[in-house]
Amino acid sequence: MQHMEFKVKWGMVIDLDKCTGCGACSIACRAENNIPPMQDASNKLRTTDWMNIYELSNGKKFPDLEIAYLPRPCMQCGKPSCSTVCPVVATTKDEEGGIVSQVYPRCIGCRYCMAACPYHARYFNWFDPIWPEGMEKTLTPYVSARPRGVVEKCTFCHHRFNAAKEQARMSGADPLDLPEDAYIPACAEVCPTGAIVFGNLKNPEHRVAKLAASKYAFRLLARLGTDPQVYYYSKRDWVRQLGDNYLQKELKGGEHV
Repeated sequence: MQHMEFKVKWGMVIDLDKCTGCGACSIACRAENNIPPMQDASNKLRTTDWMNIYELSNGKKFPDLEIAYLPRPCMQCGKPSCSTVCPVVATTKDEEGGIVSQVYPRCIGCRYCMAACPYHARYFNWFDPIWPEGMEKTLTPYVSARPRGVVEKCTFCHHRFNAAKEQARMSGADPLDLPEDAYIPACAEVCPTGAIVFGNLKNPEHRVAKLAASKYAFRLLARLGTDPQVYYYSKRDWVRQLGDNYLQKELKGGEHV
């Protein structure tokens, strides 16, 4: 697939020094995107969580032990390996904004995209979505409920992007030049510590662009060349080093590549 550049590139910076692992982002994501309660949440091979949170450790014992929490949505890769293997063009990256789409009516559930994604950010629906009685009234009307047999993933709350563009058109503004706070995914909106910052990576006035350019910013598995639009931020060397796979000799001196 040919790499495409966009005028607008929505991205996220997650400050791991601010994240407390509270899980509010994950809960907000589930509610906003109509992810149903799991039949067996203990079976992590068949559960769905678009925003997983991982615990990182520096591997030292108390009192030198340090912990960090790493929320992991879809990386919205600039060069997504998932879209190149999809045989039915159910997942693409061709819309202004650079969000990797997932078209559920096209998906045939082959799961090639899941095998290709190095971040394990895609989920296969093993079960039909079922909500406890009354809970179906809380569903977000702009997000479709996915049936059994299709793959789903984080979309940066794409329906909010559509709503922001529509609002801009109605007010006579440019839908491709949205203000920083016009389009915010649910996870960033609810984060109590402000650890998740969202905006246009190509707009130097947006805070997300400034944070992504920091020497403390890094991306997961950056050496694979997938060009993720999700950045992480930490002033701790050991946290940044865990962002990629390093050979033991590369860890000497705490060098960050």
